[in-house]
Amino acid sequence: MDLQAIATSIRLAAWTTGCLLVLGMPIAYWLSFTRWRLRPIVEAVVALPLVLPPTVLGFYLLVALGPESPLGATWASLTGHLLPFSFGGLVVASVIYSLPFAVQPFTEAFSSVDRRLIEAAWCLGASRFGTFYRVIVPLSVRGIITGMVLSFAHTLGEFGVVLMVGGNRPGETRTASIAIYDDVQAMDYAAAGRTAIFLLVTSVVVLAVAYGLRRGVWKPWAQR
Repeated sequence: MDLQAIATSIRLAAWTTGCLLVLGMPIAYWLSFTRWRLRPIVEAVVALPLVLPPTVLGFYLLVALGPESPLGATWASLTGHLLPFSFGGLVVASVIYSLPFAVQPFTEAFSSVDRRLIEAAWCLGASRFGTFYRVIVPLSVRGIITGMVLSFAHTLGEFGVVLMVGGNRPGETRTASIAIYDDVQAMDYAAAGRTAIFLLVTSVVVLAVAYGLRRGVWKPWAQR
């Protein structure tokens, strides 16, 4: 089992999940309450990683983060490092690739909150942020945790995007899925099998947690 690659995958999944919690909740809030007619276009853009081939998305991200792009050039001038083939670039790519796995559960949870409770908070003088923090978030905890769990699990198994953007640098961008691919290419099926079984068991556990939360099985976040 490639413990170094597994550690990189776990670190990447943790960073991605944290970033999606910060970035995904405002997007989900806007999608839940906006009346803008072009909302379906925004939803389509958010959900695009679900249907776009990972190599295609990885190619566009590689170009967008490269030194010739405004974003890549600005990052290089500020930090002295390039985003492609670095752990920071992997985080950016993973956040975009896993965006719908966080935003969609968040949006579903926010939309299910009783509007009368929100309006009551406004009538009592609560600001929009205060209403979101004290009313919407506590009533949406199951959906928020589900989105975080799904994002974490999805990031653990990424291959196409991380290979295109991060390459295969041991200790920095070599993830568990890339290690499995390399082991299979080297015909070391035993090593590939050990790493694969880790990902399989982890995926089953996190999906069981996600479905348990959604159906109200697990406590203390869910009430039966």
